[in-house]
Amino acid sequence: MKISDNLKEELLKFLKKNKKADVITTFLYFLEKKIKINPVIFIREKKIFKGKEELIKSLEDEGKLWRETEIKIQFQKESVNQQTTKIYICPFTGKVFGNNTHPNPQDAIYDWVSSCPENTERIDGLRVKRFFISEDPEMIKNYIVERKAPIAKTVYSSAVTGKLFNSTNAVIEDFVQNQIRSITLVEVPSQNRFQMDESFLHFIQEQLQEEKISAFVEALSEVPEFSKFVGGWLEEEATA
Repeated sequence: MKISDNLKEELLKFLKKNKKADVITTFLYFLEKKIKINPVIFIREKKIFKGKEELIKSLEDEGKLWRETEIKIQFQKESVNQQTTKIYICPFTGKVFGNNTHPNPQDAIYDWVSSCPENTERIDGLRVKRFFISEDPEMIKNYIVERKAPIAKTVYSSAVTGKLFNSTNAVIEDFVQNQIRSITLVEVPSQNRFQMDESFLHFIQEQLQEEKISAFVEALSEVPEFSKFVGGWLEEEATA
């Protein structure tokens, strides 16, 4: 087994910091750095995966990440339409209320002009409640704007939280931020609260074969800086 100089430096730092680390722990740390494994915990299912990419793919394949759905987008109700016969107009902003599109248009225009941000006219310190009224059909036509028909839009609901998102990328981003937690490969064996994903478990079992661990120890034994650590592991094995 060949161990790069960079990895040797990483391993030496790890062992100096974790003087009681056994050979399995050290080998797992080596694997994590060499293969660049970044395990994650899917908190909701209490399950550990090899990485977020593997978790996301697994959930996508099983249809457990998002659901496609359709919503209706309704545009704002018009203020004036073809059936309007009387309108009330704000002289400061042009905002209009129709007698058939608002249940109380006169009250509405009073409330509007009394708080209108562009109404600077005052009488005795109070804002004036001045507005225009028109029953002229030609005048009313000037305020008619065709209302857009509602449109249907495909969106995506999170299968985990039920929240709606505009795209699958947004679903994934929210999932990564709120539903998973990183964990080091060294920590994985001690996490008895969590189950391991089958493919990740199979990967770990393949890596922890005796011949691979022996090759790792042999490679380290050829480097003088690791001699005391290797010696300690061999002593542990002899007394086990």
